[in-house]
Amino acid sequence: MGALATLLWLANVVLDTGGQLAFKAAASDPQDGEGLQRWKHMLSRPWLWIGIACYVLEFVAWIAFLSLVPLSKGVLLGSINIVALMIAGRLLFREKLTPLRVTGMLLVTAGVAVVGAGS
Repeated sequence: MGALATLLWLANVVLDTGGQLAFKAAASDPQDGEGLQRWKHMLSRPWLWIGIACYVLEFVAWIAFLSLVPLSKGVLLGSINIVALMIAGRLLFREKLTPLRVTGMLLVTAGVAVVGAGS
């Protein structure tokens, strides 16, 4: 995989993770209320808009990345986002990492490493 493809892959990981974390932050305010009031509150928070911006940029990075690598390889390399999100969720939102989840993360990481090494 060339330098540009690697840069686009890393951008995809960062933007996807950032977008997911921003959406979680937007939806996690205990003072949100319920129903329409909750959505109005989320729409007024910058986290929602940061998440949307990350997703728009990620879409561009993903399309550019897929233009440089085969689809089967790109999708497998993109799965490392799961690991990044699980680690970030643990650090920022104190989500649990059970032994089964850690095993899954290690398997995904190993799979991405195998696909990446096959380049």
